[in-house]
Parts: sequence; C-alpha cells; structure tokens
Amino acid sequence: MDALLAYQGFLTNLAPCWLLIVGSILIFLFIGFFSLPLFVWAVVSVGLLFGLGASTTATAVVAALFVLFLIKPIRALLISTPLMKAMKGIMPKISDTERTALEAGVVWVEKDLFSGKPDFKKILSEPYAKLTAEEQAFMDGPVEELCKMANPWKIWRNREMPQEMWQFIKDKGFLGMIIPKEYGGLGFSNMAHSEVVMKLSTRSISASISVMVPNSLGPAELLIHYGTEAQKNHWLPRLAKGQEIPCFGLTEPQAGSDAGSITSSGTVFKDTDGKLKIKLNWNKRWITLAQVSTVIGLAFRLRDPENLLGKGEDVGITCALVPASTPGVIHDRRHDPLTIPFHNCPTQGKDVVVTIEDAVVGGAAGCGKGWGMLMECLAAGRGVSLPAQSTGGAKLCYRTASSHAFIRKQFGLSIGKFEGVEEPMARIGSKAYALDAARRFTLGALDKGIKPPVVTAMMKYHATEMSRSAVNDCMDIMGGAGISLGQRNLIAEGYVAMPIGITVEGANIMTRTLIIFGQGALRCHPYAFEEVRTIAEGNTKGFDAAFWGHIGHVVSNLCRSILLSLSRGYLACAPSGVHPKTKIHYRRLQWASATFAILADVAMGTLGGQLKLKEKITGRFADIFSHMYLSTAVLRRFEEEGQREEDLPYVQYFLKHEMAEIQKSFDGLFDNLKLEVPVIGGIYRFVMKDILGAWSRINSIGSQGTDGWSHLITASMMKAGEQRDRITSGIYWVGEKTHGPAEVIARLAKGDQTARLENAFNVVTRAEAAEKKIRAAVKSGSIPKKKGMASWEDALAKKIISQDEFKLLSEADKVRYDAILVDDFTETEYQNKLP
Repeated sequence: MDALLAYQGFLTNLAPCWLLIVGSILIFLFIGFFSLPLFVWAVVSVGLLFGLGASTTATAVVAALFVLFLIKPIRALLISTPLMKAMKGIMPKISDTERTALEAGVVWVEKDLFSGKPDFKKILSEPYAKLTAEEQAFMDGPVEELCKMANPWKIWRNREMPQEMWQFIKDKGFLGMIIPKEYGGLGFSNMAHSEVVMKLSTRSISASISVMVPNSLGPAELLIHYGTEAQKNHWLPRLAKGQEIPCFGLTEPQAGSDAGSITSSGTVFKDTDGKLKIKLNWNKRWITLAQVSTVIGLAFRLRDPENLLGKGEDVGITCALVPASTPGVIHDRRHDPLTIPFHNCPTQGKDVVVTIEDAVVGGAAGCGKGWGMLMECLAAGRGVSLPAQSTGGAKLCYRTASSHAFIRKQFGLSIGKFEGVEEPMARIGSKAYALDAARRFTLGALDKGIKPPVVTAMMKYHATEMSRSAVNDCMDIMGGAGISLGQRNLIAEGYVAMPIGITVEGANIMTRTLIIFGQGALRCHPYAFEEVRTIAEGNTKGFDAAFWGHIGHVVSNLCRSILLSLSRGYLACAPSGVHPKTKIHYRRLQWASATFAILADVAMGTLGGQLKLKEKITGRFADIFSHMYLSTAVLRRFEEEGQREEDLPYVQYFLKHEMAEIQKSFDGLFDNLKLEVPVIGGIYRFVMKDILGAWSRINSIGSQGTDGWSHLITASMMKAGEQRDRITSGIYWVGEKTHGPAEVIARLAKGDQTARLENAFNVVTRAEAAEKKIRAAVKSGSIPKKKGMASWEDALAKKIISQDEFKLLSEADKVRYDAILVDDFTETEYQNKLP
C-alpha cells in the first residue's frame, strides 16, 4: 500500500511537467508500435489515472469502458451489432464478378507489405525459382536450336514465320510445356515456361508469342485445372503434340479490360437426340492464333430459358472448347498488330451448336463457373509470359547497348564513358537486374502452387513499363543504329512491339488503378475484405472480430508510422545476416509500409465506396505498393546470390530510385486526399497537405541514386566477365562463353549481329592495353598526338607497342567499324520480300 501511495505521489508531483505528457505519449506510441493487446492499454491507462490521483468515479468509468471493449459478447451486442447495421448502408457494393475476382488466387508476401509490419525474415526464406536438369537441357537443346533457326529480320519483313519453325515447335513439344507428362506434355515448371519465352523473345517476338499463348490462358490451362477426365484424355495429348492448335476468345469490340461485360452468348436446349446442347453466337477480337487454330476456347454468357440445368435462366459466364471446323465458326481473317507477324485475329460464331458434356470445360458442372476459372488462370498467367518477355527485352537492351557504347567511339572515347550516356545505361542495367529479380521471386511462388493475383498484376504492369523504358533508353544510346531497320538492328522489333505487351492481359492503365490497389486494398488488407463479407452476410461475430481487429491495426500502424518517421526508420530492425549496406533499405521499407498502411486506411475510411472512382489516388497507392514489392524482390535476389559486392551498385541504384518513386507518390497522396465535407473537409485538407505533407517532404523517405552508382554500373556493363554474362543470362546471344569461338565464327559468317557485336567487344577489350600504352606515351611526349594508324605506327617505331599489339589494334579497328554499320538496300531489295 505504501508503494502505491508513493507511486501516486510521484506522478501527482510530476503531473504539471511536460515530461509527464511526453512520457505518456511515448508509452502509448511504443505500446502501439509493438501491437500490444488491448488489456495492456487498459492497465497502463488505469495505472496513470490512479497515479495522477484521479477520482474513483473517473477511474471506474475508464475501467468500465475497457471492460465493455474487452469482453467480446458484451461488445458484440452493445457496440458491434448497431455499428454493423449502420455501416451496411455506406459500405461499397461488390458485384458477383468483382467478388469472384477478389476470391481468385491467394495472397502472399504482398500481404506483409500491406500490413505495415512486414516480416522480412519470413520473406527472405521464400523459395527462389530454379530450372531442373531436364528443363536446362531443353533450354540448351531445342530452345537454342529454334533460336538459330529463326531469322528475325526475314520473319518480320516477310510477315510470316516459316513452316519449318512451326513444325519444329510442334514436334519438340513447345505447345505442351505446361501439360503434364501423363498426357504427353513436357510437364515443365512456371520457371521453365518463363525461361523459354524469355529466350525466344530476344530472338523472335513472333516465335515467343506463338509459343507462350498456348501455354498461358487457354484450353490447356483450363482443362488441366477444370476439365473432365474425358476432356483431358481427348484434348491434352493432341494439344501436347501440336496436333491441335489452340486459341482462347475472351475480348470483344466492347469488352476489353472489362472482360466481365462480354456479350457473346450461348443458349441451352435439348436436342432431338435427348442431349443437352448449346447454341453459341460470338464476335471476338484480338485473339492470338485464331486464324490458324483448330480448337477455339470461348468465354460467353450462358442462358438456360427452360432451366434444363437447374441453375436458373442466367447461368453466368461459361468456358467451352469449340472445334474450329464446327459449322458456323468463322476465323479466316487477321489483324495487323503493329506489323509484328504473329496471328492476332477476329473470330465469329453464328448459331454454332455444341454438346454440353463435350464442349463446356468441366461438363455440366462447369456451366456458369467460367469467370472464376478465368480469374484463377489470369492470377497465375500475368506473372509468367509478359514478365518473361519484358525481362528478356531488358537484358537484350543491356547487352546490345553496352556492346555498342563500348565499341563506338566519338572524340577518341567510347561513348559509354560520356556521362550523358552513362545515365540511360545505368537505368537499363538496374532495370535488367531488378526485372530478373522480380521475375524469379514471383515464379518461386507460382511453382510453390501459390497464385497471388495482386503480385502478378504488379509484375505484368511494371515489367512491361520497365522494359518500355529500357528499350527507349537503348534506342537513344544506339542512335542511327537504332532507327535503321535491317538484320543488324536487334532492338527495333521490340521497340515497335512494346505497346502490345502494355495492352494485352489487362491494359496497364486499368491494371495499375483497378487491380493492384483496387483489389489489393481488399485482398491484402488484414481485415477490410472480412468486414465487407461479414456485413453482407449479417455475421455479427465475424464483424466484431474483423472491425476491432481493424481498429487495433490502425492504432498500431499510426504509432509505427509516427515513430519510424521521427527516427527515419532506425527503430525498425533489419533481418540478421543481411549485408550492412542494405540494412537501411529494410528499415526504409518498413517505414514506407507503415505509412502506406495508415494512409490506405485513411483513404478507405474517408472516401469509402468513392475510392473506386478516384483512380489517380488508387494509382499512387498502387505505385507505392508495387515499388515496395520490386524493392523486396531485389533484396531477395541479392541475398540468394550470396551478397555479391560487385552487384551492390545495381542494388543501391535501383532501391534509391524506388524510394524516390515511393516518396513522389506519398507527396501526391498528401496533396490530393480530400474530404468533401464543409468545415471538416477544410480541416482535413489542412492537416493532410499543409502539416503531414510538409513534414513528409522535409523528412523524405528517399532520394535519387547518386552519379557514382550509375558510373559503376556502366563500367561493369562494358567490362567482359562473369557479372556481365550472369546479369544477361538466358537470352539468345552468340559469344565465346556461350557457344565457343568456332560457333561465333560460324554465326559471324551468317551475319548474326549478336556474334558480330560480341566478337567486336572481345577484340576491342583485348586491344585496350595497347591503346593505354599509346595514350600514356602521347601524354609523356614520347610520341606526337595523332589519330588511328598514324599513332600506332609511331608507337610501333618507338617500340611502345609490339608487332602483335599493332595487329590487334588493326583488327579492333576493323571489327569496330563493321559492328557499328547499319543495313542498306537497293530500291528493289527495299520494295520486295526477302528470298
């Protein structure tokens, strides 16, 4: 008792002091920071009241309030039930198609990043995708052989892929990579699928698209997961062997990104033979391989006027497989996708009759379940094909731009040594490193059986955008060599084709604003979707748990955000064992996550259902969310590959850029989050923009990477060796390390530009030592300053260089000149197809 009285006296005497106020605030901030239970808040609060000598009545009232909130049955009855009823009228409505999309796939590490308190120890233990020995053999064999068969310039110019390539693709099982071995397929992992597409895309975009589409969203994928055994046994072996060429019809003239608004229809009827059948009518556009397909996968709305299926009149979106030879099917025309010669086509169906058990994926049981099937498949597919193609494009830009910048000289120096060229070079290098990091990190989840739709949407959006940035930078570096078409130009086809990847599988504008944060806000938030679901179901107990858990989540993140902001992230802990120079990035990511989480709750709480329409706001949230994921993937790669010191410039430069982008988005949110309510709205805006926004800018979470990092990246890109080969691994590139000297010579004779650039790069590298001797001699005055051969002859005469070095300089000059040449044509060649 004496101790309690002494404690009370101490606090009472201290009460007038600022120290008590600050101390109380800090106590509650730290309780919130560590997410301690509500009863801890209760004990601390009652203890402070008692110590300050508060009246018994006041202390009892506070204690009673805590009891009200701590005893769940009382709380649910007196608070949660009326609160749930009040919120039912203001919560955003979720349509059936939106609900299906939200429930497709699962959440993964993105939930940690959304939570405000990511567990990086757990994240760093996630699997990292690797090829099996069998898959690597396929890459070294059939994939390499197909790349050698391709003449990308001839394919582009003649607007068709040769029949021998098509036959090779069929014979070697390229169209059945994802089909299990028991059905005659290759049974490859997502990683192998990605690697094949990545390599092919660096040789022929037409070949890569023709291979990747049958292995992405389409008949095989749907059948594997949802088909009946009879359907699997009939179709999968034929698809695996290339006896059937599939396509999948989803998009329509008025149903693109909003695929749920498709108008293609099917009507159930009972035929004279007693079987249930469907009469189909469709009008599809932008369907890859449709013209050459033998089986058309189709998404349509199914109606059952007589309720023959027992599912009501409006059965819903359904997927079916329709043989292209069925009467009424039209698929004899094609689009021209920016001159890239792959089959992209319209297809129509007029009163096409199919049997339900044969055609509908999953038979009668699959009727009306098509939307869920599509969402599940897209949840995985967005993380494989286009990210692979984009990563290949960035790696090809890395290798091409670095070779050209090293070989080509202006004012006596390799152009890559000019700081103006270093900037785009560093951007290309960092993006190639980061894209491969994110690709493999995501594939690790997919190969584990996890299908995270929000992460794969991030990958689709940012991979294609980063690749677009890389190819634009590459074009600037290449100059005239980039804008001159011909077999020597390795990047023009990718440059022209770039908008295709930006547009398909969900246009990037929509993906960013509607999927990454629109779905992510509900899917990844620990409580939001559960609140919406339990309100819709009238589940008081579930709502009580979700709502009060949400309140604790908000308080915790508010405290974490404040303390991490004040300490610039240093109160957060980096995982043990990480590289000392990357610890700051783990801390900054925790700071960013906490701030993101509390702002997301503020936006959802104040804007409610209107947030769906505020796409500029959701776009900024999506950017922060995505940049946190990409940064995490880069850190994961750095750890996976053994914390290589030589890779630190890539890691530091990219992560600095990502933090700067996160800060930019935070600035936009603080400037634009508004509440359209008189008086309160003005106060809200003042707090958000003028107080919190100003503090955020002063206490910035990140800044751009320094010039020193970009210099180190560019220098490493122009240096032959393991690092350059590793960062650009997996692309088609003829070099001594990958093919041997004899193969380089053979491919040189055939005019292979990759062999030409690699040979020139290596010869010029070997000649550098002699060039340094000559420059040193000129600087010391041993020989006069002259250009080219005149200078070499003086150096040879003075025995500054040897005869062998003189020959090497001459060879370097010759191959340098040949490597930077561009194609030219006679008028007849320019006008006609190639033989």
